[in-house]
Amino acid sequence: MSQSVDRALTLLDALGDAPLSLEQAASSLGVHKSTALRLLRTLEEHGFARRQPDLRYRIGGRVLSLAHRALEDFDVRQVAAPYLAALNARCGFTVRLAVLHEGEVLYLDEVAGQPGAEPSRIGRRAPVDGTAVGRVLLAGLSADDAPGEPELAAVRRRGWAAESREHREPVTCVAAPVAGSGGRTVAACALSAPASEVPPAELARMVPELLCTAEAISLAYGGSPTPRWCETRCGARHAGPASRTSGRASAARRR
Repeated sequence: MSQSVDRALTLLDALGDAPLSLEQAASSLGVHKSTALRLLRTLEEHGFARRQPDLRYRIGGRVLSLAHRALEDFDVRQVAAPYLAALNARCGFTVRLAVLHEGEVLYLDEVAGQPGAEPSRIGRRAPVDGTAVGRVLLAGLSADDAPGEPELAAVRRRGWAAESREHREPVTCVAAPVAGSGGRTVAACALSAPASEVPPAELARMVPELLCTAEAISLAYGGSPTPRWCETRCGARHAGPASRTSGRASAARRR
């Protein structure tokens, strides 16, 4: 089994360089054509390879989809880092960044509030049910993937979610979506604080700052959020994500 996996991954890597005929695939692995054909058909069944009209095989769309998801999940952490730090400096509460990964909330980054106030969640997972971060991420799924709950519809309309005693821990939290290409939610930005020290109403007053930060991250990431707060708080300019297009248009006009 491990040999088959090794051969399949080696073949997948070879397909990434250029389309291969059956004979070329077998040669690259040093195996009989029947073995190469079984591997190619298995990759094809799972969307990792695609047979062209000329009977050569090339990388399938599933590879591109997985690569895109991986980049969006973890690239966003680097883009978001300075904005998380700036929000923490303005409000003093813990700021977190999370993504939806394998059906759970995965915390990618955080900037802590008061030292020792809350345990770090970086790398930790949490259920999507019953959490503000989880509801924001679920609300950002496509209509085909997202549960049809009225609560999620309300989160979509409002643009943020709140929860007291998040994930059965003594904290209160508000979360907002970070948008990627096409406006798709790629992450959630959240503010949280100990429930014993900060009532939900006080944290809710920071929602404009949270929305500002989430939209600034979206703009820096190349997304196209609905402008709400950024120009008056973060200083982010909504023309940011459009600059690539406008730059190309200007170049075209010059040509």
